[in-house]
Amino acid sequence: MVSASAPRPGTHHRTATIAGLEIFYREAGPADAPVLLLLHGFPSSSHMYRNLIPALEDTYRVIAPDLPGFGLSAAPPLGSYEYSFAAFADVVDGLLAALGVDRYALYVMDYGAPTGFRLALKHPDRITALIVQNGNAYEEGMQDFWAPTRALWADNSEVNRAAMLPFFTQESTRFQYVAGVRDETRIDPAAWLHDQLFLDRPGNHAIQFAIIYDYRTNVALYPAIHAYFRASQPPTLILWGRNDPIFSVEGAEAFLRDLPQAELHLLDTGHFALEDKADEMVPLIRDFLGRQPVTGAATSADTKEGA
Repeated sequence: MVSASAPRPGTHHRTATIAGLEIFYREAGPADAPVLLLLHGFPSSSHMYRNLIPALEDTYRVIAPDLPGFGLSAAPPLGSYEYSFAAFADVVDGLLAALGVDRYALYVMDYGAPTGFRLALKHPDRITALIVQNGNAYEEGMQDFWAPTRALWADNSEVNRAAMLPFFTQESTRFQYVAGVRDETRIDPAAWLHDQLFLDRPGNHAIQFAIIYDYRTNVALYPAIHAYFRASQPPTLILWGRNDPIFSVEGAEAFLRDLPQAELHLLDTGHFALEDKADEMVPLIRDFLGRQPVTGAATSADTKEGA
């Protein structure tokens, strides 16, 4: 069950039972402040936001869940739970309902993008703003890196699965963090070691293959997502590691076709941009959210009262 106590300064680590699953989430900030929902990517968890949350908690109620099968959330065996992005969106929707949240700004990265964009399709009126950080929604963003995955989508065979097994190794996880980064000493090794701990759990590879195979449904959903962008025109901040080998910079630039007023910042880094560029990103995020009529509503007096 969700604790009824209001968050206090500092990150709280909580669990809630949603649709029979124990979902872990981090929460910080005044209980009555504008809400910012942070959705993580593969192979990480809410742990990827461990440095961002303290930088925003003075003004925002920040909520960052672990998706099922990731981090400290439940990871039921394959066959006992539908590992799909539609199911992930339903779980996050249920968590927000349990927390009494019906309006929020949405920060999405990697797997968080198709999860969050499904929430936007379901409840477009609830999204006050979008922050997109290396979270794809356009075919242009999926280039050579995706060839083995596309082969798996075309033929979900043991041969194609075996070809992707190296993707789950510690070497590959480290690659996701350091590829495209100018100064690797800025990347904390604990980040990829933390992710690898959960990737290596018994049965987790089967879970991850199910999620990877379901990712094809996100590509099929792109036209609907683009239509949402065009119709709703949510205020959008795009922060993108321009050297990302997974989601190319063309994927970032494509957002501007449907969201011409979006603010695009290309950062000299890779996929997990927050790991080495938080000092550049946090001021951009605070400035962007502060200019929005809902997310910028909290005053210093409100913050002190909520704290």
